[in-house]
Amino acid sequence: MAKKPENLSFEESLSELEKIVADLEHGDVSLDDALKQFERGIKLVRNSQGKLENAQQKVAVLMADEGVDALKPYHIEGE
Repeated sequence: MAKKPENLSFEESLSELEKIVADLEHGDVSLDDALKQFERGIKLVRNSQGKLENAQQKVAVLMADEGVDALKPYHIEGE
């Protein structure tokens, strides 16, 4: 039985999401299974987003405690 998304680490969630995407892209999944996998994927994404936001808040608090400037968005050149 699959773990609940909230009980998975960020890395476990990412790995499962990659598998879901690969399965759905391959196309050998019934419609019912595809919908179940899509729903699971949405839950994993939402939970992972929450974990990332929580980590960002912790970093911001730690940086503020050290007197470091606020975080700035990261932009990749050429995008």
